[in-house]
Amino acid sequence: MKYSFRFPTLLIFLFTSIISFAQDLPIKIQGDINAIDELYCSELQAELEDEIYKHKNWKRLIDNKMMSIGIVDLSDINDIQYAGLNDDHMMYAASLPKIAVLLASMDAIDKGELANSKAIQNDMRLMISKSNNQATTRMIDRVGYEKIESVLRSPKHKLYDEEVGGGLWVGKRYAAGGRRYPEPLKGLSHAATTRQVCSFYYQLAMGNLVNETRSRQMLNIMENPELHHKFVNTLDRVAPEARVFRKSGSWRNYHSDSVLVWGPDRKYILVALIDNDLGEQIIRDLVVPLENVMKKSRTL
Repeated sequence: MKYSFRFPTLLIFLFTSIISFAQDLPIKIQGDINAIDELYCSELQAELEDEIYKHKNWKRLIDNKMMSIGIVDLSDINDIQYAGLNDDHMMYAASLPKIAVLLASMDAIDKGELANSKAIQNDMRLMISKSNNQATTRMIDRVGYEKIESVLRSPKHKLYDEEVGGGLWVGKRYAAGGRRYPEPLKGLSHAATTRQVCSFYYQLAMGNLVNETRSRQMLNIMENPELHHKFVNTLDRVAPEARVFRKSGSWRNYHSDSVLVWGPDRKYILVALIDNDLGEQIIRDLVVPLENVMKKSRTL
């Protein structure tokens, strides 16, 4: 009788664990999702500050608003946790805001404003996976700045709002010519806050970007990035089994990266914006400390 009781219980536990690990993206939920601010966790915030401030150079960059970080712990879908540093501070983000072009394009396709085609699908993949500027410029020209802004500002997504520090913005083609459409707060052309980039990935994981079908299509485009630097360089080593959805950017001393990691031992979102010559290496070095921050917070 002892084993007949324990054995089925163990099977149920193992089966539940397997289902949890195998849970696909986007995550199916009932009703509306929480706004990113509602996910704020004071314990996670305290651990983040403690870890980052241990490194004098990182603390100096944070204090001078030359470094911004946002993290979302997705390890417990029933208790998603968010924290950030300088996360409402708009910074130049180079190619990272191409995710806004992807979102606006998917919204336009879904609404019948843009006819889907193999050429458009190819350009969207090139724009994200290889960060191809020519493909991105073609997509911007197809949808227009006003469409991009309207999707970012929409009540459903709320990825740009002056009252919370701005957010994602694309106001220039990734080419020499063409008109500028700068964002209102700082006049930047390609900009982001880490909080709103975290919100983009969080909504993507929850199937909230446009709708579940379009979110899944965006996830497919963003998975398996072909550029293996910054966050991905470290993830290739520490989490080779994990699924990685990513967009980065670099221009001169501005370095940015954003990633959704989904694996059996790690489920999270990391975003970093850095204004420093060593930004690429700093972003590589952030992965393991930020993973430790999330693990420590869960044990408090």
